[in-house]
Amino acid sequence: MTPKDRAPGTGGRILWLVIGMASGLALGALLLATPLGARLGLRAGAAPTAAEPHGGEQEKQLWTCGMHPQVVQDEPGQCPICGMDLVPLEQPVEAAPAPAGERKILFYRNPMNPTITSPVPMKDEMGMDYVPVYADEVEKAATGGAVVTIDPAVVQNMGVVTEKVVRRDLKRPIRTVGYLDYDQEKMVTVTTKYSGFVEKTYVNYIGQEVRKGDPLFEVYSPELVQTEQELLSALEYARRMATAPEDVRRRAEELLEAARRRLAYWDITEDQIRRLEETGTVFRTLTVTAPSNGVVMKRMHGLEGMAIRPGMDVIHIADLSTLWLTVEVYEDQLAWIDTGSSAHIRLTYFPGEEFSGRVLFVEPQVSEKTRTVRVTLRVPNPSGKLRAGMYAEVEFEPVVVRNAVAVPSYAVIRTGQRDVVIVALGGGRFAPREVELGRRGGGYIQVISGLQEGEEVVTSAQFLIDSESNLREAIQKMLAASGSHKHR
Repeated sequence: MTPKDRAPGTGGRILWLVIGMASGLALGALLLATPLGARLGLRAGAAPTAAEPHGGEQEKQLWTCGMHPQVVQDEPGQCPICGMDLVPLEQPVEAAPAPAGERKILFYRNPMNPTITSPVPMKDEMGMDYVPVYADEVEKAATGGAVVTIDPAVVQNMGVVTEKVVRRDLKRPIRTVGYLDYDQEKMVTVTTKYSGFVEKTYVNYIGQEVRKGDPLFEVYSPELVQTEQELLSALEYARRMATAPEDVRRRAEELLEAARRRLAYWDITEDQIRRLEETGTVFRTLTVTAPSNGVVMKRMHGLEGMAIRPGMDVIHIADLSTLWLTVEVYEDQLAWIDTGSSAHIRLTYFPGEEFSGRVLFVEPQVSEKTRTVRVTLRVPNPSGKLRAGMYAEVEFEPVVVRNAVAVPSYAVIRTGQRDVVIVALGGGRFAPREVELGRRGGGYIQVISGLQEGEEVVTSAQFLIDSESNLREAIQKMLAASGSHKHR
């Protein structure tokens, strides 16, 4: 066939076919050279194999909660914790193999929200650089938790602070208030065991200080005068019988001792009895003296000239060298307070000063209205500056547990189902660690298991670290489950 015999337009169609084939080859080569081609699984000079499904297999889309990144599902839905709609989770993009000795970057993540990732470097809305996430960051720690590696600059921006795990005595401060009162064990009441009349008083006002042996008042008592005379008569009889037979001398001495005992039973002092015997003169009045040191806290009005009877409370004296401090504590605090427990005491009357006291006794009854128990402490008062009726602030510091492995209470993340701390592994590597907790005290909490002395735990920014580690661990578990399902 000659060219003239060809159908019109045939040469034009061939030309366009050649141009189209050339353009397709060029586009294919360009696609192979771009990240999109790599993401679609295209490889230059390679045909699909059995391990690669025909046409390439798309990565499975995962869904997560923006508030609870540990929640990861393979289909849209709502967060089982807060009920918010799940959002698509961007999957890490595999990068080309890195040269030997270099870390492999999987993707980049938002430094403030680890659920937002990018296959290429970029900045967030605050101008902060996205943080690279390396392949070795998905390794598992020896404890089974996901290890998170954070760039040192990011660690500084996040304000990550760590503290070593040490052994310490845990104390539980218990604070309450109370009021001072007289020491009831050092209060005495001055009375007489005989009738009489008060002829002179030496104590004239409430609050007057007295010392043991100081005169308080003088009493005239006909009964007492008669007993004094009996003592002098018995003494004279015993002296006359000094040369009499032994049995007579013994009876005379017994009469003398009986007269002395009768005066002693009436609280006449030995000095007064000895002076009576030495002078041989009956004293019309006897002086009643203070039985102890202290201050006069109560006395009868119009005492001078008053007739008194046995058993009447004439004067009350309180020793202020120690005071009682009564406080109330809640029933659930009683486990840490016992007889002998020490306490720190402060009073607004003496700013900057601190006093000490010890629990004297704990009352056996709980108040039905306040659910509190009264506790009484004994407070030394050598300077005498403390007064009954003063209000005081009291702080107990009982030791809850001794030599316990402990971490700061704010280092523990409570999820409601478990207790977690973030362990600093060094080199910017962190891992969540589940722990079993014990008692708390003084801002620290006992760790029964899960941590060893000398390890370091994160005490700030741990929520951000834990959210990222939870997110990665959840993704790894889901992908592992998906992979095992495919190979069945």
